[in-house]
Amino acid sequence: MIDALSKTLGDLATIRTGYPFRGPLSEVPSGGALVAQMKDVDPAQGLSWNSVVRAELPGRKRPDWLQAEDVLFVARGQRFYSVSIEEPPAPAVCGPHLMLLRLRPGVDVSARFLAWQINQPPVQHQLRTAAEGSSQLSVRISALEGLQLAIPPIYQQSRIVALADAAARERQALTQLILNREQTFAGIAVDLAKTAGIKP
Repeated sequence: MIDALSKTLGDLATIRTGYPFRGPLSEVPSGGALVAQMKDVDPAQGLSWNSVVRAELPGRKRPDWLQAEDVLFVARGQRFYSVSIEEPPAPAVCGPHLMLLRLRPGVDVSARFLAWQINQPPVQHQLRTAAEGSSQLSVRISALEGLQLAIPPIYQQSRIVALADAAARERQALTQLILNREQTFAGIAVDLAKTAGIKP
């Protein structure tokens, strides 16, 4: 049994909406900021900086520049999930369909553990219960702030994240193994067809 304290997400992090672009985001290769969008984040792979586009930031709003140990949260759609990020390669913001979770100073929790726990069944159940909307579900900031989290000591957090990383590597290796076998069997089937004079 792992000892843990009950905390709300609002106790641990500030929650802000992404940068408010008006209308569709236009890529500007020479733009002054990278803009992380929903398409760039994946619960298994994290944030892919390679797919992030550059843009100019309109308006006078002071950007909430992304920084290491931030957590991005997908708050609308069919899946609610979060990813932690490392130091951005250039000045960067997140788009309006993402929420920025930033750890409060002095809290004894790691960003990677926070992102991991948000993606687990107990918190996912809370998110589905709190979601609103008919055509597209979304979660309000107030509901996010009230999420109940179980926070173990920091050394336990590190162990849990390490186990999760190991499981992800195993999953990736198994997926590649299955793909390789499927390609092998497909090759065998093609060879059999050729031998029998069957045209593809």
